[in-house]
Amino acid sequence: MHHGKSGRKLGRTQNARRSLARAQATALLRSGRIQTTLAKAKELRGFVEELITTAKGGDLHARRQVLQDLQDVTVVRKLFDELAPKYRDRPGGYVRVLKVGFRRGDASEVALVELV
Repeated sequence: MHHGKSGRKLGRTQNARRSLARAQATALLRSGRIQTTLAKAKELRGFVEELITTAKGGDLHARRQVLQDLQDVTVVRKLFDELAPKYRDRPGGYVRVLKVGFRRGDASEVALVELV
């Protein structure tokens, strides 16, 4: 049974899912928008929103917590110096997921993930 389980498996092991989320979050925070499948986009949304909410704390402990997930120091610096102050008064909903269409090769639904 699947009671009490949340999240998608995405056809990967737990470590591969964590690595995928970290890589996509780094790319999203670096560029502001990425294109991926709809299922991955929906999983990424919660992961990035949690990082931004933690970064809004602004202290050293929050920075170290974010550095556990994002290994790129320049992206973490951008998150704390530019993005967190921008979302200071916003209570959530930092990431937008827009459906783009279907991928030609396998007809997988594609979405655009961007920061609001």
